[in-house]
Amino acid sequence: MKRGIPSAIIVIAAALLVWTAWFWRPVTPEGDVHRVLPIAPQPVGGDFRLRSVDGPFDLAELRGQVVLVYFGYTWCPDICPTNLVVIARALELLTPTERDRVQVLFITVDPQRDTAERLAEYVGWFHPDIIGLTGGEAEIAVVARRYGAAFRRYESSDSAMGYMVDHSAASYLVDPEGHLALTLAHATPAVDIAAAIRSLLPASGP
Repeated sequence: MKRGIPSAIIVIAAALLVWTAWFWRPVTPEGDVHRVLPIAPQPVGGDFRLRSVDGPFDLAELRGQVVLVYFGYTWCPDICPTNLVVIARALELLTPTERDRVQVLFITVDPQRDTAERLAEYVGWFHPDIIGLTGGEAEIAVVARRYGAAFRRYESSDSAMGYMVDHSAASYLVDPEGHLALTLAHATPAVDIAAAIRSLLPASGP
């Protein structure tokens, strides 16, 4: 099996970027499977240590920045590519100075398939400033629960690997002091994500 990102992902990402920028007016379907996953009752956030393509990664190293955390996986057929396009669009709505104080993290919920190298290649198709993170299954489960995310693996004959992963699709904003500040629902428009990020950025000096 090839380890590179399928060319279809590139096409999907490009098409979604154009479509999202000009036409998308998102709504959350009443029957969305992600709404019925068990969610942690009181997300508390907090620091975590996982692994990127460059080695160990500690959230505490991002003090002073606003951090957007999203849980997904590279084999996700639709939800993850759509949300990553919207998040990338939100980053582009920020000024360069604002963007320098923001970091987006994509944490896999499928560490069995998502190596650090695959994650880096995948997120790079959406925006060069997104960092992909992986770790042990237990480690990721702990981080997800702290942030109120949920996921579950299920068997699927439609997948080349024999399974897929249902997961919640919210984005989580961590303020510059490292506290979980906001949870943004799936289908939050890019302009609203950008506004939420700006609301957490420290005021510029004189």
